[in-house]
Amino acid sequence: MTISLFSFVGMYDRVLGSLAHLLDKGADFAAAEKIDPDAILDWQLIDDMNPLRFQAEVVINFARQWTARAAGLPVPDGVATGSTLEGLRAAIAAAQADLAALTPEQFAGRDGVLLTIKIGEIMEPTLPTEQWVSGFATMNIYFHLSTAYAILRMKGVSIGKPDLFAGRL
Repeated sequence: MTISLFSFVGMYDRVLGSLAHLLDKGADFAAAEKIDPDAILDWQLIDDMNPLRFQAEVVINFARQWTARAAGLPVPDGVATGSTLEGLRAAIAAAQADLAALTPEQFAGRDGVLLTIKIGEIMEPTLPTEQWVSGFATMNIYFHLSTAYAILRMKGVSIGKPDLFAGRL
């Protein structure tokens, strides 16, 4: 199998499926515990770490925005902060629809295209598109998905490693 920038579209779609699955497991847990399902979105691993809501928003935003950048398309706006579970589910569905509309041709010849991206207030590196996507974007997507998983697991949601990879293969 040849790896191309377009290969990340399917990978990110599966990550979004896994995120949706984890959020559903969290909502089921909340219902069983008689907790407001949206309250789980404020859960954190530790006080100085961003909550579950933030982790989900980053996964969704990175999946949509980095594939758009890689294809040379306009970068879509991010998910509004402060999302509810229903808002996150809708954002996941919208992101998956965006990914489904992408074609291999949109990524052809884009591997070495240089992109300069401002990261916070600390740096603005210029890297080839393939390096941004295969390194920076993918590592961040899996970091935030794993953190969402860890938050839910730490709070008692019955999930295991297979749930982290529940997106369709």
